[in-house]
Amino acid sequence: MQGRNLILIAVAMLLGIIAVVVTNAYFSGVEEKQAQVAKQQELRQIVVAAAELPFGTVLNEQNVKLVSWPASSVPEGAILSLADAIKGGQATLRPIVAGEPVLTSKLSGRPTLSANLPKGQFAVAVPASAVAAAGGFVRPGDMVDVLLTRKIPGDGAANDDKMTDVVLTAVPVLAVDVDANDKSTEPTVGKTVTLQVDTLGAQKLALSQQLGVLSLALRNAADTTVTEFSTVVPPQLSTRNFRIGKTATAPAPAVAAIAAPARRVSTVAKPAPRRFGPTMTIFRGAEPSDYEVQRGY
Repeated sequence: MQGRNLILIAVAMLLGIIAVVVTNAYFSGVEEKQAQVAKQQELRQIVVAAAELPFGTVLNEQNVKLVSWPASSVPEGAILSLADAIKGGQATLRPIVAGEPVLTSKLSGRPTLSANLPKGQFAVAVPASAVAAAGGFVRPGDMVDVLLTRKIPGDGAANDDKMTDVVLTAVPVLAVDVDANDKSTEPTVGKTVTLQVDTLGAQKLALSQQLGVLSLALRNAADTTVTEFSTVVPPQLSTRNFRIGKTATAPAPAVAAIAAPARRVSTVAKPAPRRFGPTMTIFRGAEPSDYEVQRGY
């Protein structure tokens, strides 16, 4: 009897120990989860744009502000105080929308177009018009193909013998005139379009401007496919290649110094030869002709 009681006591103690261990593990997990939630809910103050900031906007107390941001989601390069944001007259290198964090990588004390150029790339301006720039719909941030129309080389080419070549393809547009804001969508007729090209592209653009007329073909902004370079000449514009040749003209007779008096010449129609044998009439169109039928031998 006493042994049975000891076994029951031992089992009860074991169950109690297990219950304590399970309870401690449960509450430890709850505490860890609460700590993680508290860490995630921890907020920090960062500087964001109070309004849309176009390219080259100088930061001040009116266009930036401090907001609370989850500490675990603070982006790299975020500015944590207004004093750091507005000191030194820093300006935006690229457009920033309202509510977007202001990052140091988007600011510069010298906000010029050159600061946005990748290494090995150059900004080259070309003349443009409403017709040459897709009706004014070419805007900063677009992609274009550059076409050159010029006279066909060769001594035998006339002024009307033209050809069009694809000079460059998938070229980014940096600016139209002095507007480098890639958020603007309104069509604008500018006088120059600035393109981003490499060294060879810059050379091609410089030479093309001296040879003929440049045109910009607007393409899908997400389409960077390099199109096939080709040349189009006037005969390719017609499916049947119609051509008008020169007509030979007889030289005009020389005019005598003194015109001779005109003579009246009377002509008498000769009678048609008389047919003695059988005849046959052949009609050519509406005109009949009579022929004598020769007898056989």
